[in-house]
Amino acid sequence: MPDHAFSSDPAVQAQLDRLAALSPGRDVLGLERIAELCARLGNPQDKLPRTFHVAGTNGKGSTCAYLRAILEAQGRRVHSYTSPHLVRFNERIRIAGTLIEDSALAALLAEVLDVAEGLQASFFEITTAAAFLAFARHPADDCIVEVGLGGRLDATNIIPAPAVCGIASLGIDHEAFLLAPEAGTPDDPAVRIAWEKAGIFKPGAALATLRYPEPLMDITGERAAAVGGTIFAEGRDWSVSAADGGFHWTSSFGSIETLLATRMPGAHQQRNAGLAIAMLNVAPHPRPGEAEVAAGVAAAFWPGRMQRLGDGPLTRLLPADSAVWLDGGHNPDAGAALARALEGKAPLHIVCGLLRNKDAMGFLRPFADRIASFQAVPIPGHEHHDPKDLCHWVQDGLGIIDAQPCDDVEAALCHIAAHRPPGEVLICGSLYLAGVVLGANGEVPV
Repeated sequence: MPDHAFSSDPAVQAQLDRLAALSPGRDVLGLERIAELCARLGNPQDKLPRTFHVAGTNGKGSTCAYLRAILEAQGRRVHSYTSPHLVRFNERIRIAGTLIEDSALAALLAEVLDVAEGLQASFFEITTAAAFLAFARHPADDCIVEVGLGGRLDATNIIPAPAVCGIASLGIDHEAFLLAPEAGTPDDPAVRIAWEKAGIFKPGAALATLRYPEPLMDITGERAAAVGGTIFAEGRDWSVSAADGGFHWTSSFGSIETLLATRMPGAHQQRNAGLAIAMLNVAPHPRPGEAEVAAGVAAAFWPGRMQRLGDGPLTRLLPADSAVWLDGGHNPDAGAALARALEGKAPLHIVCGLLRNKDAMGFLRPFADRIASFQAVPIPGHEHHDPKDLCHWVQDGLGIIDAQPCDDVEAALCHIAAHRPPGEVLICGSLYLAGVVLGANGEVPV
């Protein structure tokens, strides 16, 4: 599905309108256009500080957040490029720790678009080039880059020599792009996804991953060997173990004695933090000390990932003691992570919207036993599953009789308040929906 953005700043919006007019209006993979675009800009990707490149189906944004928080606890200045944004496009580009200002963003987009004529560069390719240009012009100690889609042919993979490459959770998503037949690619869909993600591995980079099923570990190991590297892998070389009040991180060459605690709930977030620590432990020096790791893990936050919403216009639609959670997960792997995060909780009232290209039942099935009621909503500005269809599917496929299509999140919350027994609420199914919710509740990421 095509990416897009809107801004309340007229100068930024003018450039976003230019971008919408120039781009092909769809996701495009391949490095030819980004290579030419960066060449026209003086190859800013060659001028980045020590760089951490992170791929994965899920969890890569959270891993980037842990990396940045730990590095900043060291007192280091950190650039970061992540996607998608939730509320403001500026969230994608953080320069030496601070979100890019509107005036700088408008000027950067204009500069990139001025040289992009005739390239048919995509939205993501233009914004990636703008981020690299910003990073090349401002001093920093480190740079964190999140892969947008896949890895091998993602625009961010124009980076010539990252210090560390990491891969977070692997699962099936973006099937139309990453599972299309191509000569020389593995036949098994899950293995092919791992093969694509491991395409970010480069000679000279340190490599770290989570633990995956054996066929996926085999293919990532083969990709590592092809660039002369070895993987620092969860389960074999490092691990996290839950403990009261937090978790421990241990490795084959040393462990962190301090009990680590993260403000982001779920065992999957402990593993994401563990991957960030692993990447930092194989990075070129300087490496963080134990106190800096603990401080960074405790401080890290990534909005829209099992985030409890605060007081705001949306949450006030429910009884005062209602807990409202927000999660942008949208594929089967994310649904499984949600199921683990919801273990021990009473069934929740679900408000869900899903893009049309997502496996709705694959996402919902893992935590179906935690659904007290189901309210389906559209996703403004995006092609999405019809809320009536979602309700029919959960009724027929999951046996959830209490399902109601609603016009929007506000209507869904009012419906819950008026017709459902008291309980906790989970709004889920899309990062785009999460952005709408955060904006409407006055919780814009900073």
